[in-house]
Amino acid sequence: MNKGMIACCILLTTVVGGLNYTMAKLGLHIASPFLLLAIRFLGSGLLLLPFVIRRKHPASAKQWLHVAGVSLFQTILVMTFIYLSLHTISASTSAILSSTNPIWTILFAFLFFRSRYRAVQWVGVVIGFMGVIVTQNFNMQMNEGTIYALLAGMFWGFGTLVASRWSKAMDTWVLTAYQMLFAGIVLLLASLTLEQPYLHLVSNGNSWGLTLTVLIWMICFSSIFQFLPWFYVLKHYSPSKASTFMFLVPLFGILSGALILGETIHWYVIAGGLCTGIGITLVNRPAKPVRDALKLGSSGQAKGKINGVYCSVRE
Repeated sequence: MNKGMIACCILLTTVVGGLNYTMAKLGLHIASPFLLLAIRFLGSGLLLLPFVIRRKHPASAKQWLHVAGVSLFQTILVMTFIYLSLHTISASTSAILSSTNPIWTILFAFLFFRSRYRAVQWVGVVIGFMGVIVTQNFNMQMNEGTIYALLAGMFWGFGTLVASRWSKAMDTWVLTAYQMLFAGIVLLLASLTLEQPYLHLVSNGNSWGLTLTVLIWMICFSSIFQFLPWFYVLKHYSPSKASTFMFLVPLFGILSGALILGETIHWYVIAGGLCTGIGITLVNRPAKPVRDALKLGSSGQAKGKINGVYCSVRE
């Protein structure tokens, strides 16, 4: 595992992820949510297609279903709820609430994958949820925007577990391209059936320059330059540890919302973000080494049980 490559991929993913909220807010002046997402993913998937056509493709129907599953949980549901949330809440608040995904990751891993966690990690879950309440200025109004952003975080957390398990047997470029194409087709159908689609390229105060900037960002940066490194990280790194760094996403989201959209950064948004960050850090706090968990005898051999399993380590 190339640690330098992992670090660069995580940094690229978090910076782009934070800026996405601001660019999405601008994009909603250009097109309706489902149509904008369909343009984004169809465009990026078609751009990647020539680069993956000769790479190793899924060899069975089960693997193709895994591609569709990753697309559903990691892309379609997450991005849909984020975009819907931006209609009623600020980009910074949406970034914080949806970036609670590491907390949901540990909950879903416990509920669905029988993972066991330590007390300090459950304390992190509680503190993380307290951060969500603080972000709302201690007035947790479950309006549409708040619910949508939290749902995005939930599906992001579950999607992280799914993508980590299913991506290991697939080529990262192939998975990225086809899951985006699948998402684009599904979201285009959703636009035609679930909303009144609109596309205003140069109206509503939009200029050609703004429209092209938003569309290029959506197709290239938000999709290709975010999903490729993220799937690479999930394939070669622990999903729980990778999720810890996702707290950088709301940080970049808050800064970009203030600099580009002129959004006010309230003290309780920062305080709530810090609480969420502390919670996420505790959730992903590494366990003590095996040697520290065992009692060292006079012979230099440590013996004991960890999680009910007898272990022995010799100095």
